[in-house]
Amino acid sequence: MSRKKDRRHKAILDQLSVTPTMRVSRLAEVLEVTTETIRRDLEELAAQDLISRTYGGAMLRQPMEPVLSERHKALVDERAAIGRAAVPLLSDARVLMLGSGATTTQLAKRIAFEMNNITVIAHSFSVATALAFNPTIQIVMAPGVYHSGEGALHGAQTVRFLSDYSADWSVTGASAISPLGPSDALMEAGDVYATMLRQSARHMVLADHSKFDRMATARYSDWTDVDVLVSDARPQGPLARALQVAGVELRLVSV
Repeated sequence: MSRKKDRRHKAILDQLSVTPTMRVSRLAEVLEVTTETIRRDLEELAAQDLISRTYGGAMLRQPMEPVLSERHKALVDERAAIGRAAVPLLSDARVLMLGSGATTTQLAKRIAFEMNNITVIAHSFSVATALAFNPTIQIVMAPGVYHSGEGALHGAQTVRFLSDYSADWSVTGASAISPLGPSDALMEAGDVYATMLRQSARHMVLADHSKFDRMATARYSDWTDVDVLVSDARPQGPLARALQVAGVELRLVSV
């Protein structure tokens, strides 16, 4: 691939990370090339599974989210490091809300080891199981409809239940993060995470580098509502600028 084409492909992906769906004519205008050139570029990016073609344009390809049991096996060191780095930020909290996922389960393991005499409101069985090793932690489980792939409870009951509580911090993972905010592959999880965020004084997102510059189905927050992002790599380009503009504190971990 020529350097010019490589730069153009990167520019297209940057544009789509800010505006997830764009038409060929708009991309050609922004990049100052012909629509024929953009169409060829989009076909090549689609062949690499980086985008999906739409009628007259393209959108960022949404990542396929493996079931939780498979996610527990991937990027274990990175997720464990993210969990370790997140705990000190929560040291003054008395009440936490924790979302589901492999990285939040790693966080729950560290919380059980390092924190005492707190209340954690959860909707994930793997999170609750990890916390249960510490008898001083009170675990409050939200009710709802069980999702077997995620090992968590979702739905209207879950949202109503969480709405009756408040927390010092809420902490969630994400299937994807883009300049527009964190998102989840499950719409039901997105509803739960958005409620946790509304009911907490501060909010933290945990996401490893594989989630960068992607969009998933349910965006549950703007970056302006997120206080801290903990990750194993530094975001670049439009994502980095969006975090800076929103005033999100970035905590990086080394693995």
